[in-house]
Amino acid sequence: MRKSNPLLTITAKDIMTRQVVTVPYDSPIDQLARLFTDKSISGAPVVDREGKILGVVTASDIVRQTGNGNIDLAHRNDDFYQSLHDTVLSEEERHVFHQLVDLSVLANDIMTPIVFEVAKNTPLDQVAEVMVTGRIHRVLVTDNRQVKGIISALDLLKCLTQ
Repeated sequence: MRKSNPLLTITAKDIMTRQVVTVPYDSPIDQLARLFTDKSISGAPVVDREGKILGVVTASDIVRQTGNGNIDLAHRNDDFYQSLHDTVLSEEERHVFHQLVDLSVLANDIMTPIVFEVAKNTPLDQVAEVMVTGRIHRVLVTDNRQVKGIISALDLLKCLTQ
């Protein structure tokens, strides 16, 4: 007789982190840079006026924009999903980061429109499958395209050890 796996009864809503920093689609790039450095985060979901997710924007998107002015919208940027530890910028790097921005560029101009998401009631094994298939370390939990939480690979590991 096969034992039942208690992990199969756990869903995304049971382990997600509920406080997710989101940014409005029309946030100027200088505000994004300040938010990322102030909160020590590497990226954030981009939302419309109703709070529905449109994509993700990362510090790498800002750097790429300030570097040569060209945006490759076909390029998938997984920095938001890949990073387990957010990079901490030195004071000098923060200063340079904030000085290079073009104030006319908005979040929706540089965001990646690809979103890795699961529903709140998604079983944990399916959450893990999304992460493995997408080769990502974070997945957003959404309800009707509204961001409700985030699950990291570390969250999954914590669940396995408890």
